[in-house]
Amino acid sequence: MDFDIIIVGGSFAGQAAAIQLGRARRRVLLLDAGQPRNRFARDSHGFLGQDGQAPAAIMATAKLQLAKYGTVEQRAGRAVEAHVIEGGFQLLTKKAQTIRASRLILATGVKDSLPDIPGMQERWGSSVLHCPYCHGFELNQQPLGVLASSELAMHQAMLVPDWGPTTLFTQAAFTPNAEQEAQLIARGVQIEKTPIAELLGSKPGLEAVRLQDGRIVAASGLFVAPKTELASDLAIQLGCKLTAGPTGAFIAVDPMQHTSVPGVFAAGDAASPMANATIAAAAGVMAAGGAHHSLIYGLAEQGGASSDKAA
Repeated sequence: MDFDIIIVGGSFAGQAAAIQLGRARRRVLLLDAGQPRNRFARDSHGFLGQDGQAPAAIMATAKLQLAKYGTVEQRAGRAVEAHVIEGGFQLLTKKAQTIRASRLILATGVKDSLPDIPGMQERWGSSVLHCPYCHGFELNQQPLGVLASSELAMHQAMLVPDWGPTTLFTQAAFTPNAEQEAQLIARGVQIEKTPIAELLGSKPGLEAVRLQDGRIVAASGLFVAPKTELASDLAIQLGCKLTAGPTGAFIAVDPMQHTSVPGVFAAGDAASPMANATIAAAAGVMAAGGAHHSLIYGLAEQGGASSDKAA
């Protein structure tokens, strides 16, 4: 085998896995296509010791730190095919390179699909946001909005008032029942049933939204729950079971991040319904531990993930 472990994906989860395995002196390849989900975000918040740092800067620092571990190779490239072979796995890259390893860690992330509203795409990661814990504090208690695409908007609308006065835009996608409406009113949430037609203000900032009836509602930030899909189909090629999440399918894993396919581990947003830098990095550490243990004890000791809710 060329490597003990190949990690596909070089954002927080992949790098966290790589440093653990490098410290174990394992031969590791970190293969990164250079398209992290967080590339649209200006800053990363709530990540202990890195609060307010740009995601790209955090990853650049991690890359320098990984370079100190001689058994870790960092390589730019995109894996397009994955196959189970005798004793491990074989990957084919976009540049037709063939790479083999005994174990795989998939930290390939997800892609977001935003609602088709003028002005939204160019504000994604700046004033159109997915997580109030990650970005809400910086909005300085200005007027905020929650854009409904499903009943998940109820959860967001109940949270967001802690960061500023909030309007729930139902978009004809979610209608609160009487009990839910009472809960929202108790939290001070305004409920707007007329759909948003356009986002207004100097990009990438947001000042207001224009409704379809022409009214303008002030908003400095708009929280959305974009639809997600796996950024890579390697897990599907390998036959890993998927689980249905609130915004899209993700790879099913056990507590050590082992997928349903022996020898394949997964971490980060591709293997969790919760998108958070700290959670992604922690999952990378767990995946590294799981993969390392499987090399020592063998796959018979590893249970693997199971799910009867395949997407």
